Amino acid sequence: MSYEDDPNSNADTTSNTRPQPAAKWMALCAWISALGLCVWAFSGLLEKQTNPNQYVQSSVSGQQVEVRLKRNRQGHYVAKGKINGETVTFLVDTGATNVSIPAHLANKLSVSPQGYGISSTANGDVEIAFTTINTLQLGDIQLNQVSASINPGMQDDKILLGMSVLSQLEFTQKQDWLILRTF
Repeated sequence: MSYEDDPNSNADTTSNTRPQPAAKWMALCAWISALGLCVWAFSGLLEKQTNPNQYVQSSVSGQQVEVRLKRNRQGHYVAKGKINGETVTFLVDTGATNVSIPAHLANKLSVSPQGYGISSTANGDVEIAFTTINTLQLGDIQLNQVSASINPGMQDDKILLGMSVLSQLEFTQKQDWLILRTF
């Protein structure tokens, strides 16, 4: 007589001690959800470290508009703004003569070549296209008809905010802040 045939046995032969397939899938989904939540939370923290100026704050005093940008962990001033109504990410670059737009963003930003030239960059000379930005906005500062270039050598989505903008503003650096003011 086997153990299963013993009528005096208290063993429950109807339950299976192995997890059911549905339980395995639910556990797997829970782990994937937890991992996804962690990735989402940490990506937000990393983005804030890279660009602490996701929402640019402006103040207005009379005719003067002021924007304050906080320096990121790498020592750069990065901020959200707009070109011709499209949201972009600016990287302030006092060494750039003009605003420099990656070529892959030109159509999206409604800028087109108006002439060609050579630009000396940190990576050597590159052929660029000259263009004009109709409207550029950083916080409540808005500039019109800004000189820019379309640069095919730029691979990321950051736009260099050069002296064609900065020369129209008063700018001061204090500790971790760059203060930009209209004249």
